[in-house]
Amino acid sequence: VFIAQSRASGSHRDVEDEELTRIFVMIPKTYTEEDLREKFKMYGDIEYCSIIKNKTTGESKGLGYVRYLKPSQAARAIEECDRSYRAILAEPKNKSSEPFEHDYYSNMRQDLRGNTLPFCVQPEFCSFEKPETRIQEPVSKRLSVVSRLPFIQEQLFALFDLVPGLEYCDVQRDPHTNSGYAVIQYSTAASAIYAKYKLHGFEYPPGNRLTVIFLEDGNDSAE
Repeated sequence: VFIAQSRASGSHRDVEDEELTRIFVMIPKTYTEEDLREKFKMYGDIEYCSIIKNKTTGESKGLGYVRYLKPSQAARAIEECDRSYRAILAEPKNKSSEPFEHDYYSNMRQDLRGNTLPFCVQPEFCSFEKPETRIQEPVSKRLSVVSRLPFIQEQLFALFDLVPGLEYCDVQRDPHTNSGYAVIQYSTAASAIYAKYKLHGFEYPPGNRLTVIFLEDGNDSAE
């Protein structure tokens, strides 16, 4: 499916090949390019491996690229590698957006699409109908999001907008600290529950875990 979509969207051959043979992966920050090559060489002939590093410190960001000689090899790597690598097809190098952020969003979007509404498709969500048995904290349509790093309004909105029903995303800045704080509100409590379930503890950017909790919204939480 990935290959079919890429072939449909690309018209220029070299761009198409770039889309079909280069994969994006999440890796431990201790990995070297040789470690990356060693982990992925079993799936095909590797043209090159690269690790995304902090331009200032030179430290790994825990993200990397592997380019194979054939699209079938890249597809096999995506299908068969350990799920912890969260492997996906990478954006072409000539795209203007930050590739690792775009791919990370794409990966999150895939994960959420695999667990779409209605909520009671999964047993965990069915139990939310009885909050006294599973949820100790008051439930509301409003969420508080806290991070060690500051938020960018557009990026945080895009992340939480993956869950249907987002009404607003208000990023607030503390001039005395470098931490991030935002208030998120959905049209229904069900959407807020789902967003908290999926995004509490989610790493954005990689290595920075989000803390997501319910905020009082003035409505009856029992309802």
